[in-house]
Amino acid sequence: MANNLFAAIDMGTNAFKLLIVQAHLPGKFIPLLTVKDPVVLGHDSPSSTISTHSQNLSINSLQNFNKLIQTHNVPPLHTRCVATSAVREARNKAEFIDSVAETTGFRVEVLSGEEEARFSYLGALQFLPVFDHLVLNVDIGGGSTEFAIGLRGKVEFCSSLKLGHVTLTQQNFGDEEAERASNTREYVRNVIKESGLIEKVKNFGFEIALGSSGTIRAIEKAVSKGYALDFAENEALFSECRRDRSFSRDELKNVVERLCKGGEGQKVKRDGFFKRRSESIVAGGILLDEIFDLLGIKEMLVSGYGLREGVIADSLAKVFDDGYDLNANARFRSVLQLAARFNGKTKTTSAAAIASIATEIFEGLSKCKELDNNGVNLTVHLNDKDLEYLEAACLLHNIGLSTGKKGYQKKSYHIIMNGNHLHGYSAEEVKLIALLTRHHRKKLPKFDDDSLKEFGEEAKQKLKVLCAIIRLSVVLHWNGCMNYREMDFSHSREGFKLIIREARVQNQLPGVEQFTADQFAAELRHESEYFKKVFKQELFVKVEAPPSCSN
Repeated sequence: MANNLFAAIDMGTNAFKLLIVQAHLPGKFIPLLTVKDPVVLGHDSPSSTISTHSQNLSINSLQNFNKLIQTHNVPPLHTRCVATSAVREARNKAEFIDSVAETTGFRVEVLSGEEEARFSYLGALQFLPVFDHLVLNVDIGGGSTEFAIGLRGKVEFCSSLKLGHVTLTQQNFGDEEAERASNTREYVRNVIKESGLIEKVKNFGFEIALGSSGTIRAIEKAVSKGYALDFAENEALFSECRRDRSFSRDELKNVVERLCKGGEGQKVKRDGFFKRRSESIVAGGILLDEIFDLLGIKEMLVSGYGLREGVIADSLAKVFDDGYDLNANARFRSVLQLAARFNGKTKTTSAAAIASIATEIFEGLSKCKELDNNGVNLTVHLNDKDLEYLEAACLLHNIGLSTGKKGYQKKSYHIIMNGNHLHGYSAEEVKLIALLTRHHRKKLPKFDDDSLKEFGEEAKQKLKVLCAIIRLSVVLHWNGCMNYREMDFSHSREGFKLIIREARVQNQLPGVEQFTADQFAAELRHESEYFKKVFKQELFVKVEAPPSCSN
């Protein structure tokens, strides 16, 4: 739906970036399109004026972005275009902003350094499960570096320093590489010390240090690929290694030491590994190294999200107000990561299809304002978080297949319960998700069992409802010859009706249990009876033939 689509444009110093997402309450968003255009406004920084050439490149890039936004039907009110230090510091920024508005229709928000720091922190929260921790977030940009200390989505302190990997690279710190590195280090150290940042960070303190910029992600990649150890060329050696998305002070120093080594051979290696970022990675590495030393950082977690995602999160919070949960996206990412860890592409696609079916049924039930007196009052029991639990269970229901088909649902349950994989969920929420995977087929849950004694009556009723939905969704998916993109779920006095259009060609589902027509009818009858038991009303499922094609 178009009203669930949002876009953010980041007019950065080193590149322009576009992000289009589809939003889902309570706080999830799914990236639909990410585009990066190498418009380097930082080249104009010595003059503090955006040149005519850079303005033309910028407008051309933004016009292309605008076409993509319109193609995806993103509402204008859901689109934000922000600019950072290069525009912020430009003497002709007013003229530039007016030109952008006239030629593209975008109203550019020129962020202050503090606003940039806040958005970068919010973006990192969408990627990593650190919502409940006091976090120091560091974002190294092309023209400035932002620092934010936050807890539970609220920024306690933020600061912006005019230290960027592009502008540092362009400054004249000497002719020889060793001299440039030494002078760059001294300059960075003096700016940080004179800013008062060290004392302020020490005063607020932090539990976790995060990095949320391209430079920091490039350093983490260099650490994980063994750049400092000459292993970077041997991709096969590291192809099976799991990226921890973190690095220590010593690992950072090893990479920076290698980056600062002179010689044509080192330059060739650096260019080959860091590609376009090679020109400024030395300055970025030195800057980060000094930040670690001066602020006492021992280890840094690395976020795959940053400013753009923070702008999206801020937009969603404004649109949905109290209905938006800043912690939900990182929470749900832990579900996706667990699913990806155990499932290949086929099983992941199958699980996602079941999640789509379950979501359609859930939303259909949610539209039923009131059932009869013997039924379940869904307006009390179903909310956006319940849909999140249901989707999580659908995506994880088959992870137990990694150890064999027999009793895989029990294995899925034990993986979820015993691995501390799901972050941001309470113990009861984790168990609810695990129980849904355990009972998505065959054995039905016993709600008077001792294993559910910690659940209240409302939670047990919720489990019954969600269990009925996931079981029905799994059976429908196993039929393999239905077009689930065309489903209609409705309710009347006679009961519930689910109409599904038959696919023109039967879907082949490798690795997924397939039913014969008789088996499918029997399984559907069984789950319809359970559905009736939960909701006290009949469920009618009708499969319609696809419309005939005219020549």
